[in-house]
Amino acid sequence: MKISIITAVYNRAATVAEALASVQGQSWQNIEHVIQDGGSTDGTLEIIHSVRNPRINLVSMPDDGIYDAINRGIERATGDVIGLMHSDDVFANDTVVQQVAETFEDPQVDCVYGDLQYVAAHDVDRVIRHWTSGPYKRDLLRHGWMPPHPTFYIRSAMLERLGNYDTSFQIAADYDAMLRWLWTGHLRAAYIPQVMVKMRVGGESNRSLSRILRKSTEDYRALRNNGVGGVHALMRKNIRKISQFRL
Repeated sequence: MKISIITAVYNRAATVAEALASVQGQSWQNIEHVIQDGGSTDGTLEIIHSVRNPRINLVSMPDDGIYDAINRGIERATGDVIGLMHSDDVFANDTVVQQVAETFEDPQVDCVYGDLQYVAAHDVDRVIRHWTSGPYKRDLLRHGWMPPHPTFYIRSAMLERLGNYDTSFQIAADYDAMLRWLWTGHLRAAYIPQVMVKMRVGGESNRSLSRILRKSTEDYRALRNNGVGGVHALMRKNIRKISQFRL
């Protein structure tokens, strides 16, 4: 099974080398690393070029934001399964992709996800927030649940049927996609009960109060567009995060 891992990157010279090494260090060998660079000028491209690995498929050109970049990467991908590795993130261990591939050996599985840790920006061993997803139950989506986006893998055939990310969302296209794939598309999801990805804190959606408000507005639109719920589901979605923090 060939797995395509998409990395959308723009000016991440400080972290991209770790992300690259994390993908290249996976025990599963049939990986295609599709990197969509937005025209970096800070040394990111030089770092990527220095790796010189035949599994890397790099294109650098301006884009219209992270979801547009991911969509462009998906369009170039040739794998049976599509997943992500954000340029600030790393895999929790070197067998994550192998476990994903083994889970997809079951033809009844359309998508796979696991657990996520938010870690300190300068210390990936310092856990700030631990997100335990739990087994999949479709009705949980009505209560604000979603699988952690960086851990999510989906069959390419399902993306072709249900579509990629809606770029009219600037912040919550991932949430909209999850609802479209899982709720509207009735995909069958499998849970890997372990931490799959370590994600550095400081993401785009929480950078400022205006971004937080915009994210909530977009989350609500995603819920309504997909016929999943409304205000109550949005409130539950935000409340769920509280218990994840390490105090």
